[in-house]
Amino acid sequence: MKAIITVVGQDQVGIVAKVANELARLKINIVDISQTLMDHNFTMMLSAEWDDQQLSFAAAKAALESLGEASELTIRIQRQAVFDAIQKL
Repeated sequence: MKAIITVVGQDQVGIVAKVANELARLKINIVDISQTLMDHNFTMMLSAEWDDQQLSFAAAKAALESLGEASELTIRIQRQAVFDAIQKL
């Protein structure tokens, strides 16, 4: 499974570490990552992939949304196929 993950929220220490640790726990590989700080707002976009026989998209989404709530961040995950389809339009 390939997916795009976005993380948005007020800047705080350890955002990248929290997200990376959760992805590692879920055995999700970070393929590419970009992050920036705009004023005090943190934004990050990741390209990720994992074996969907080991972890469903729904389980990955639930885990990341839970992390987001606990960390006061908005974490969204979308299938890469959605982005690929939009580019073909």
